[in-house]
Amino acid sequence: MTATPLVRNASVVDARKSLRASVRLWALVAIAGQAAFALYIAWFYGGSTITARYQRWNDVLVGGYVPGGTIGNLALGAHLLLAFVITVSGPLQLIAAIRRRAPRFHRWNGRAYVAAALAITLSGLYAVWTRGTAGGSLLRVGISLDGLLLVVCVALALGEARARRFASHRRWALRAFLLASGVWFFRVGLMFWILTAGPVGIGADFDGPFVRLWSFGCYLVPLGALQLYLWAEARPAATRGYVTAAIMTGLAIATGAGAVGAVMGMFLPHLR
Repeated sequence: MTATPLVRNASVVDARKSLRASVRLWALVAIAGQAAFALYIAWFYGGSTITARYQRWNDVLVGGYVPGGTIGNLALGAHLLLAFVITVSGPLQLIAAIRRRAPRFHRWNGRAYVAAALAITLSGLYAVWTRGTAGGSLLRVGISLDGLLLVVCVALALGEARARRFASHRRWALRAFLLASGVWFFRVGLMFWILTAGPVGIGADFDGPFVRLWSFGCYLVPLGALQLYLWAEARPAATRGYVTAAIMTGLAIATGAGAVGAVMGMFLPHLR
């Protein structure tokens, strides 16, 4: 009479273990990929700035450095510096050992991350709408929506932390992390698409249907995956856990492939 419930409970436990393992795998891939992105930002943009070769920014950015455009150049420079800050500090917030053993560092790093994320959003919106971007107006809308959602999630994460509702704070902080990583996800997803589908949907002027869709998908897809994980975590069930674990594992593989593609195709060529 008790065998079936015991088997069912054991299946739920195994499913939760699989789910957690898949999420850890994705987190490790993301941390490694963002570390590579941070090194690229420091080496390429930092090196160009130190040597006063600002024109090199235009090898990568549309509407990058503009001679005489002091305010816009400063806003773009601040944006790039803050991109390095959040790319380094963000993944540190994901490491459970740091949260447990160094809670004070976790809190201060989180505050620095929030301040940098808000500043980078404002400077990014200014740069996008005054300097332009590849892909045209639809990409501007996609980037702007990402920034607005980030502001909302940061405000909610801060509010829940101050109210000491830490479970809710964790959920909003994770959403903020994914939104702040939108630029990285865009590059990773783009390279994964090119590796699997080739140039289909890219467009001669970087305005093809895939690029336009991915300007929204680069943060909506990660947010959707996070929501699936939160539902599976909150309502343990064997089937739900295994299915979500399989999805997360697939996303980890795709993220890893795209991250390697970004390093080889986007980062290294500009460092040589």
